[in-house]
Amino acid sequence: MCGFTGFIGKAKNTPAVLEQMMDRIIHRGPDSSGTFIEGEAALGFRRLSIIDLEAGHQPLYNEDESSVLIFNGEIYNFMQLREELIAKGHTFATHTDSEVLIHGYEEYGEELVKKLRGMFAFVIWDRKEKKLFAARDMFGIKPFYYAQMNGTLLFGSEIKSFLPHPHFVKELNEQALKPYLTFQFPVLNETFFKGVFKLPAAHSMTYENGELSIQRYWSPEFQPETQPLEELVEEIDQVVRQSIEAHRISDVKVGSFLSSGVDSSYVASVLRPNKTFTVGFSDRNFSEIDNAKALSDELGIENVSEVLDSDACFEKLDEIQYMMDEPHSNPSIVPLYFLAGLARKDVTVVLSGEGADELFGGYAEYDTTPALKKYKQLPALFRKPLGSFAQMLPEVRGKNLMVKGGRPVEDWFIGQAKIFQEREAASLLKTPYKKGPSVKEIVRPYYEEVKQEDDITKMQYLDLHLWLVDDILLKADKMSMAHSLELRVPFLDREVMDIAAKVPSHYRINDIDTKYAFRLAAGRALPKESANRKKIGFPVPIRHWIREEKYYTQIKEAFNSAAAAEFFDQKKIIELLQDHYEQKANNARKIWTIFMFLVWYKKYFH
Repeated sequence: MCGFTGFIGKAKNTPAVLEQMMDRIIHRGPDSSGTFIEGEAALGFRRLSIIDLEAGHQPLYNEDESSVLIFNGEIYNFMQLREELIAKGHTFATHTDSEVLIHGYEEYGEELVKKLRGMFAFVIWDRKEKKLFAARDMFGIKPFYYAQMNGTLLFGSEIKSFLPHPHFVKELNEQALKPYLTFQFPVLNETFFKGVFKLPAAHSMTYENGELSIQRYWSPEFQPETQPLEELVEEIDQVVRQSIEAHRISDVKVGSFLSSGVDSSYVASVLRPNKTFTVGFSDRNFSEIDNAKALSDELGIENVSEVLDSDACFEKLDEIQYMMDEPHSNPSIVPLYFLAGLARKDVTVVLSGEGADELFGGYAEYDTTPALKKYKQLPALFRKPLGSFAQMLPEVRGKNLMVKGGRPVEDWFIGQAKIFQEREAASLLKTPYKKGPSVKEIVRPYYEEVKQEDDITKMQYLDLHLWLVDDILLKADKMSMAHSLELRVPFLDREVMDIAAKVPSHYRINDIDTKYAFRLAAGRALPKESANRKKIGFPVPIRHWIREEKYYTQIKEAFNSAAAAEFFDQKKIIELLQDHYEQKANNARKIWTIFMFLVWYKKYFH
């Protein structure tokens, strides 16, 4: 696990510029560094040693050194690929997983990415052809950013590495703020930095003669099969165990994050590491420590836990938003930051449970509540106009029921977070920032790709492309790497996806539970209580924090600042804060979303 940065283009004093860029991401790889500089190409690498501790330094070369690689991630089928490549005549100089990429590219060209099982972002520079090839893994576990500015292509694991480059122009993307207020995360491919883009998950990129080309190499497809439930459960359990086994390969200590949920519990019970790690807050409603400790005790594993202090959380908000690169208001980022720091004291690698909900249907939003089922028994002729009418209403009781019961899923489901309604977001913003893409424009392309599928599949597909990549996985990567900790996600595996794609909708969501078949598989490794426990998802007491005088005052100062005045109608956002503080409304998530943007903006632009 590492970080990389670099550029293709002319720059004065290239070695010094590249070193400055690498210094910005030293947290991703504190163990060693390496550079390649030749002509217009400059590649920089920071290493966190995981496999082949002595010889695994980068950049890496092929036999005749005609190609050079920098790589962030892990390839879990590297031993199999290595044997194939040796049989084809390739000579390996190390025992790292990284080296299969450079020889694999020699052998298979751009088709290499279709053979990889792992998490990755990498760049290969062809010294003869003066051609760059780059790729990002199929789920988007590892980040990859790029920008074309002043005749230079910049690329790297984090945007902050671009800042020292003399050709980089730091400018706020005005279109990013409005969608962020609704989604809570940076949802656009163009980031909050104008001209800086994310390479989408499951895409590769080529750059030659100043021309940039991006291709998609994989797309998730749900193809349910008629199969006895017991057989399906057996296959899920087998593939999960195989994936966890593949993900445990390491030459350093491996642990596991553990919450009270079934996903991380399943991982911990199969992995059986020496230690699991859990954090929570002192309020029992905001802590999973007791449940995690009980399971760890039952498994005979030491659980290392920490009760978080709210003052410490607020003190670290600046650093958290800096590490995220872009504003991000999922409150769970805060405990995740501290959890990664706690784990790093004992281990270098942790396994975690991200991805099971998206693959196997675990979110409550995918389910139809009893009230909604009853409402849907009414004639569609009655429900459809009511649904259209309800969409225009402010947030009133019964609105969601009428919308969900009367409108197609494409009209109301945008993912697992919806902070501000689009009209409300626009009403809070100053004119230059009202013009971002609409929610419909953002979600429509994904729904178009699955328009023949059932509603559950449509929602999963959208979450796989937006929520999973730019919320769940982004914060997992940035918060773990902030502490030089490698986080692995065994449910987000090519082989696991193949099995998940076979599961019929009624075995994903049914009247018994969400993630039904998956829970039955988890039950083979877990006590019944753990396998059936409902998801609570890293609860954070922001609602209470904002009603405490010292935090309320801190947020109010931010809302009264000159920066806030540049973007927002200050009277309206202070009214949101005041109503929450006086307990007239619960505006916690809305306030937090605005506040996190202001914290981020101050860190990067002031």
